[in-house]
Amino acid sequence: MVTVGLLGYGYWGPNLVRNFNATDGARVLKVCDPNTDRLRKLAQTYPGVEGTTDPDAIINDPALNAVAIATPVSTHYDLAMRALTAGKHVLVEKPIAATAAEASRMIEEAEHQKRVLLVDHTFVYTGAVRKIKETVDSGMLGEIYYYDSVRVNLGLFQNDVDVLYDLAVHDLSILNYVLPNKPCAVSATGMANFSGGLANVAYLTLFYENRCIAHMHVNWLAPVKVRRALLGGSKKMIMYDDIEPSEKVKIYDSGVDVGSDPEGMYKIKVSYRTGDMWAPKLDTTEALHTLVRHFIDCVENHETPITGGQEGLFVVRVLEAAMKSMKGRGATVEL
Repeated sequence: MVTVGLLGYGYWGPNLVRNFNATDGARVLKVCDPNTDRLRKLAQTYPGVEGTTDPDAIINDPALNAVAIATPVSTHYDLAMRALTAGKHVLVEKPIAATAAEASRMIEEAEHQKRVLLVDHTFVYTGAVRKIKETVDSGMLGEIYYYDSVRVNLGLFQNDVDVLYDLAVHDLSILNYVLPNKPCAVSATGMANFSGGLANVAYLTLFYENRCIAHMHVNWLAPVKVRRALLGGSKKMIMYDDIEPSEKVKIYDSGVDVGSDPEGMYKIKVSYRTGDMWAPKLDTTEALHTLVRHFIDCVENHETPITGGQEGLFVVRVLEAAMKSMKGRGATVEL
């Protein structure tokens, strides 16, 4: 039995408690949050779970062998390091930390303690993204040309990270999981529309050595919620719409065929190909349940997580490069 203590019972914490307690082999025994109103709600929903306002009551509890962290990003490093040093396995909300240096030290400590460090990149565990990876790995799409995504909504504004750290994390984790290659350079632009605030709208572009490009638009000030991405290849293309209640992934047999005229290199023949569209069947299991199950398996079987420390570090390195680029109004930053 994996006994879990949760730090943070705000927006995401209740989802973690629900999924841990609904999964065989795990149980949340304690929850910490500085807000006593939240703890009262916890007691009403889970009368068997102890509430506390003291993080040390969880980190130093010998009855707990794992700690889940669902607190602001600025606290991830301190809490995770204390939990790892105390010999706990750690599940930490995205992004893993505020800086790459912090993420690297967390990875080192997890390896030293021989403990699991899993980052909650939830979208990687969705049936949709796993089907996209399966399709890419099969070669069905051919050479990957581009990834283009829009991830916008009205809020939730964060007080310690900007919109890239909040929303672009999802697309970065998806790209790291789905594509076989890593980006070589980053360009980003963004704007803080409120005095003294963090960027609330941003555009991030990743460049790859193999002629692939990825572009992300993230925004906290959109009047509608959009979660849509296009993945284009030389053979087929994918549209992924997470808002779609069914048929979240659609595969299009569409593209462009370019042939050269052997009589002249400047004579190029272009033909457009429009074929069938189909929506593959997807696993509809809740992504967070799949993630929690994976965390438990990693703890029990000493396995390396799909979204472990290294995957979390990759995301933060890209975000740091994006911050540097944004200060230079889109100047390209090599990775």
